Amino acid sequence: MKSAVETLNPTRVRLTVEVPFEELKDSLDAAYKKINQQVTVKGFRKGKIPARVIDQRFGRGAVLEEAVNDALPKFYTEAVNEAEIDVLGQPEVDITELKDGETLNFTAEVDVRPTIEIPDYSGIEVEVDAVEVTDEDVEKSVEQLRERFASTSPVERAAEDGDVVTIDLQAKVEGEVLEDGVADGVSYTIGSGELLDGIDDAVKGLSAGEEATFTSELKGGSAAGKEAEVTVKVTQVAARELPELDDDFAQLASEFDTLEELKADSRKRLENMKQYDQATQAQERVLEKLLELVEVPVPEKLLEDEINTRKHNLEHHQLGQMGLDLEKYLEIQGKTVEEFDAETKEAAVKGIKTQFVLDELVKQEKLNVNQEELTEHLMRRAASSGMSPDQFAQAVVEGGQVPLLVGEVARGKALAVVVEAATVKDTNGEVIDLDDEEETEAAADVAAEATEADATDADEAEKTEG
Repeated sequence: MKSAVETLNPTRVRLTVEVPFEELKDSLDAAYKKINQQVTVKGFRKGKIPARVIDQRFGRGAVLEEAVNDALPKFYTEAVNEAEIDVLGQPEVDITELKDGETLNFTAEVDVRPTIEIPDYSGIEVEVDAVEVTDEDVEKSVEQLRERFASTSPVERAAEDGDVVTIDLQAKVEGEVLEDGVADGVSYTIGSGELLDGIDDAVKGLSAGEEATFTSELKGGSAAGKEAEVTVKVTQVAARELPELDDDFAQLASEFDTLEELKADSRKRLENMKQYDQATQAQERVLEKLLELVEVPVPEKLLEDEINTRKHNLEHHQLGQMGLDLEKYLEIQGKTVEEFDAETKEAAVKGIKTQFVLDELVKQEKLNVNQEELTEHLMRRAASSGMSPDQFAQAVVEGGQVPLLVGEVARGKALAVVVEAATVKDTNGEVIDLDDEEETEAAADVAAEATEADATDADEAEKTEG
């Protein structure tokens, strides 16, 4: 076999391959054997039909077609390896000549990973938010904890903000009660915004046994998006009682003996969270600067596939779980189809460039991923997906996704190398020396998020729906 490679552009090549006919022998033998098992000819046992009879009855062309289909992947792979090119996606193959007994010639056009030159990145400078935890932040954190330990007790008065009411609901559309529009004994905290628009105003001022009717757009169910007449009946009003903020509360809600110890722990946790956020911010801004420094051509077919994948994931996974379609999602986001398409393309281009650049850095820096690093990353991905580590690991293995996780960790390490060389200052002008462990964890997460469909907007849509 002889092959040659022609560069069509920085991201696409054409392979020209010439195969002597004798190299098709194994594939021809396999073709005759396969056809033998599929057909019957009177006078011959199944599987024992001579090749000449198959040629006469079914045509030599059918045998050649079967043999070539079998052989092409092998010869294509040999040509790729011989040319030492890093292909992306499936090739477009064209058989240019097939002479029985003489030769098989074909071409294969395929996208390739572009050659990337990584410039000196040591001069990168970025600014991030300073880590500042105020007394107000601590008080808010403790108050949230206090809310979790609130108790309720029925009261004989009209419902007010913050009360927990037990309600029965009935929704009608065009005068008809919906089959899935009736719910009894629903517990609702007034002001939480967790049910229908308008329900807070409807129930405030009602006592147990009283009801009100209001109009609201249904967010889910059989009549999602339609205006409904909703009748709400209050069956109980309960006041929420918060525990006193004292040492007894600290002992109830935590492992600490005093309220001051609890507050000190809250401050430390908030500082840790803000430090991680700071590290993530540093990674994102350094990555932006790095991509600005590098010229990265993007293969058209790869970009098209990436855009389609992102749209599919959004429509059929994220939005599907919320009971939304793309039209409703864009309405919530206040975006046109054109704006959505432009943003999706921009994110896809960034994702592809990020992967190319960081993969090149992995090679350049000779970075490897050990089992401990992979396990830690898997644990974080499991937590963010809402699955247990065992469930997530099983899904990853069964889906053949282990190499993808390894790639995420390796790219995170590459980004951490760049951040280490960059100058990171906070808004107070202080140079930040990021914690190595936090830096690597944040970098892996940032690299993973940049190279896959971003769920941020969909998450915001879900919050808006709630």
